[in-house]
Amino acid sequence: MAKGNGIGKFLAGVAIGAGIGLLFAPKSGEKTRKEVKEKLDELVKKVKEIDANEVKDSFLTKIDEIKEELTDLDKEKVAEIAQNKMVSIKEKVNDLYNDAKEKATPAIQKSAESLKNKTAEFLKETAKKLENTEKEEKTTKKVKSKSEK
Repeated sequence: MAKGNGIGKFLAGVAIGAGIGLLFAPKSGEKTRKEVKEKLDELVKKVKEIDANEVKDSFLTKIDEIKEELTDLDKEKVAEIAQNKMVSIKEKVNDLYNDAKEKATPAIQKSAESLKNKTAEFLKETAKKLENTEKEEKTTKKVKSKSEK
């Protein structure tokens, strides 16, 4: 209810401002007072029509939408960072493997190849997890959207 009262106060302020503007308009005092009274009556009618719960629900819905967008933004950022890190890791492991092939003993080459293969498996699993998470989020959004309608 406090929010509804705040909106009422805001609308009253707007009406008072409009009334003051009318007072300074180049019209006769009687005509100006009549217009101010009409504007105030209109405002009172509009204020009485305000449904505080409707305004509150509207604000809460918008807040929830903003929170969801921020959460999605964070998830998108995380996914993008993870993708970039995976590319970077793959490049570094490949560089290490190529150096080992060219410059190292057969034992180090074998270890580097094993590292390369394990890293590739890990990165594939991570990519699948990210993809599945994104699919789940999209499905959840669709279900939420349908349930809200």
